[in-house]
Amino acid sequence: MKKTIALFAIIGLIATSACGNKEVQETETMVEESTEVVVEESMEIIEETTDSTEVIIEETVEVIEEVK
Repeated sequence: MKKTIALFAIIGLIATSACGNKEVQETETMVEESTEVVVEESMEIIEETTDSTEVIIEETVEVIEEVK
């Protein structure tokens, strides 16, 4: 009985290790691609925010100059 359980455990470990590596590689590729997309979108948002901030600052400076 112990030999049978040990045999099934070993077979299970072999099957898991043989199939597990492929899934990990695919997941890593998906994560890298997702990360690149998120970084690109973040950069676009930062650029848009910077542009908006510059416009607001310029408008504020103009209003201050008019008030003086």
